[in-house]
Amino acid sequence: MNALPLKTLAQTFTPGTAASAAQTTKAAAPGQHRSLIEASLDWLQSHLTLGWLIEQVVLYGPKLLYATAVFVVGRWLAKVVTSAIIRGAGKAKVDETLLGFLNNVIYMLLFTVVCVAAVESLGVDTTGLTAVLAATGFAIGFALQGSLGNLAAGVMLVFFKPFRVGDVVEIESLIGTVVEIQICNTILLTLDNVRIIVPNSKMTDGTIKNYSAEPHRRIDLVVGCGYNDNLKAVKKVLQDLLTEDSRILTSPEPVVAVSELGDSSVNFVVRPWVSSHEYWAVRFDLTERIKLAFDECGFTIPFPSQDLFVHRPDASDQPAGILKAA
Repeated sequence: MNALPLKTLAQTFTPGTAASAAQTTKAAAPGQHRSLIEASLDWLQSHLTLGWLIEQVVLYGPKLLYATAVFVVGRWLAKVVTSAIIRGAGKAKVDETLLGFLNNVIYMLLFTVVCVAAVESLGVDTTGLTAVLAATGFAIGFALQGSLGNLAAGVMLVFFKPFRVGDVVEIESLIGTVVEIQICNTILLTLDNVRIIVPNSKMTDGTIKNYSAEPHRRIDLVVGCGYNDNLKAVKKVLQDLLTEDSRILTSPEPVVAVSELGDSSVNFVVRPWVSSHEYWAVRFDLTERIKLAFDECGFTIPFPSQDLFVHRPDASDQPAGILKAA
């Protein structure tokens, strides 16, 4: 390799020479850009030929057609399978709200499988894509674990049906009529017309009292009379009141019996059976009629009372007084 003369090297690294070289480079830049564009066009003209296009079509055409067929047929099958599942759930009398939700969820799951299969048919490795989808699903599930818990509870409520729309239920001291069973919440309407939204997880975790599940309910009343009243006469009046009301069922037979000898009254239990939808109406009417019948017959309904004894030790010649206080 020939060595450069020192003079040439010195001229190369002198400031003036460097500035001249920079100016020469700037002047040549547009020409270089034009050369790059021309080179690119030449490459396209040399490679983008009819033969090259035919070669690419032969190489990738069948895969592309196969992927398109997988996508089209798979999407059609996803719709057919989803419709069949929804029809079966409808025949099983699944709630309409759940049907709409299941329709969207099932179709999206099947459509995702179809898209992955179509991409894989092109020869693309979908292992990484599947891992990304799984990680994304896990992250979304972890972030929405509370909502997913309510969702799962809603599905359980719809399938196991502890109550239906229109039933009167008691949940955690809340009593109301079920208005709607949604995916994540259940809507109750209380007796004073207040709308309450209860998360479905609360519905499944606690105790549910369904007052409308059975066709008949028993009214439990405790009626007290005075110790001076005729017990047989009181019992007959109570039995007659039950017999006169046509809404009270004869089977099971209503019960009227003495249950307790209280501090200030003799207590009767009055237990008639009625239809569930007439429970409150019969209970209110029966309570009113018992009071009116007791007034008419002269029976007493005692209230709690106390006897107060007053002792005066400084006045032994005077008898002790007895005061009665209610």
